[in-house]
Amino acid sequence: MIYTVTFNPSLDYIVDVEHLTLGRVNRTKGEIIYPGGKGINVSIVLKNLGFDSTALGFLAGFTGEEIRSRMEAAGIRADFITVPEGMSRINMKIRSDEESEINGMGPYIRPEDIEALYGKLDTMAEGDVLVLAGSIPSMMPETMYSDIMKRLEGKGIRIAVDATRDLLMNVLPYHPFVIKPNNHELGEIFDVELKTREEVIPYAHKLRERGAQNVIVSMAGEGAVLVADDGTEYMSEAPEGKVVNSVGAGDSMVAGFIAGYLSTGSYEQAFRMGVCTGSASAFSEQLATKDEVEALMKKTFL
Repeated sequence: MIYTVTFNPSLDYIVDVEHLTLGRVNRTKGEIIYPGGKGINVSIVLKNLGFDSTALGFLAGFTGEEIRSRMEAAGIRADFITVPEGMSRINMKIRSDEESEINGMGPYIRPEDIEALYGKLDTMAEGDVLVLAGSIPSMMPETMYSDIMKRLEGKGIRIAVDATRDLLMNVLPYHPFVIKPNNHELGEIFDVELKTREEVIPYAHKLRERGAQNVIVSMAGEGAVLVADDGTEYMSEAPEGKVVNSVGAGDSMVAGFIAGYLSTGSYEQAFRMGVCTGSASAFSEQLATKDEVEALMKKTFL
């Protein structure tokens, strides 16, 4: 089974406004609403690619119930923990002459809620896959990712981590199956500027040397790089297409890599599927579908 964890899920509300003007009533000309959060995005894309997963995390209030309902309607097992204080956040993106975002806070998560999450994670078994993605709410321990990985160490669970800076570096001693920084995040870790795929490779090797098994570095229009657990390097240019919505593209790459590896056992094929899945989401208003990914795979790599 594949499990994803989203500590602070959201309802993402995207509105199109002709010309946003502060201090007056603005009317939308289009709007979309869907469940959001990096782990949730991974679960949705995995389902689109034909892989079931269980989505874990914390929900609260009427917004939390709406997130759960939408996940279940998509055929995803929503095994979230309901917490009593606050409400799951609404994140609003306004697309106008410029893009603006307003992100909600999310609910209060108590120590006993974290223990309830540990109880669910303790049921995982050898061969399972766990995806830890996104930021950690301020009321939770900053060591949450590494605490989870330490708890699951030695159980034969493949863990994917999509996080930044200290969150990412702190999990490396526990040998995550795959990590996915982008080139800017990788540059921040080592205090360098990385613009090309060739520049990225030695620093991806450094993360592998520090404990990561596989390191994918996403680079938007510059493509992506994979340094696999045997040291093999793979590079890809970005597939051709028009970027419509980049939200969720990185999460989609993680989902595509996992789906590709579970399907073929090949890091090269997993990398290619990750690249095309991330791009397919970027080229669409919604997250990537299987047909979109397969079409892009044929166009890009065959």
